[in-house]
This record gives sequence, structure tokens and C-alpha cells, in this order.
Amino acid sequence: RGLDHGAWVPLRFLYPQADIPVVPLAIQPLLGPAHQFALGRALAPLREQGVLVIGSGSITHNLHDWGHYQDGKEAPYVRPFIDWVEQRLQDNDTAALLDYRARAPHAVKAHPTDEHLQPLHVAMGAAGGDTLGAQRIDAGIDAGFLAMDIYRFDGAAA
Repeated sequence: RGLDHGAWVPLRFLYPQADIPVVPLAIQPLLGPAHQFALGRALAPLREQGVLVIGSGSITHNLHDWGHYQDGKEAPYVRPFIDWVEQRLQDNDTAALLDYRARAPHAVKAHPTDEHLQPLHVAMGAAGGDTLGAQRIDAGIDAGFLAMDIYRFDGAAA
């Protein structure tokens, strides 16, 4: 059926010549964050073979807010949620990140459904080991409510 926008959008910037093989995997959102993390753990050994695991989602994703925040305004839940995720990643607090819906501020407002944050859990799992080594390498908020932070999970310098 072709590549989903979650795959082709980052790939078009990373590999504009489309000169790498791509194997897209679909998350199973009803199985929850812990399942996605376990999937990432299962993929972690592939890194030793030079396989790049990309979890493409969104730190905040509430399309109900489309058109409500314009002219540089941010939805009030966006920044607290981003900051919470960033701090948990820096603290290697995997348990809190897997239970984000109960623990994070404004979690349900930031993600009315799980599927756009769960790629983060896959990427966390693919880091392997006990330390995530998370580094934010880019950040941005589109339309006042879509946070598009980019992390790498190998501890390498940005």
C-alpha cells in the first residue's frame, strides 16, 4: 500500500534520494505503550547490523485543536507535556513514560488517542540497555498544538 506519512515524511528529509531499503512496521495502538517498548527491545539488536530504527510520531497530537491556535499562540497543555516528556527521558524514567496517560500533565489533551506517541516508546525500546541516552536534536510546535520534537536514543553527540 506504500509508505504511510509517518515513514515517508522523515525519510524524505533524511534520505532525499530514496536510496535506502525501508521496512515499515505498524504499531498496534490498542496494546499500549509497554507493548511498543517491547517491540523496540526486540528490534534493538538490529542496530548492531547498521539498521536505523525510526519511531515517527508526535510529542503532542490533538487534531481537535486544529485552527484554534493561530498567530503564534500555543495550546496551554503543549509546553507542560513536552517538558514532562523531556524530563522523564533525561531521567531514564521508562516506567513513567510507559504510564504517561496517568502521570503526565494534560496527557489526554495532548494525545486523545495513543498512536501518535507510541512510536516514541518503540524508539526508546530500540535504544537497548538500561539507559535511554535520549538527546533532543530538534524541536518545534506547528499550528500551536503539534509538537514535533526529535530525539535520538543512542547517547551519541548531536
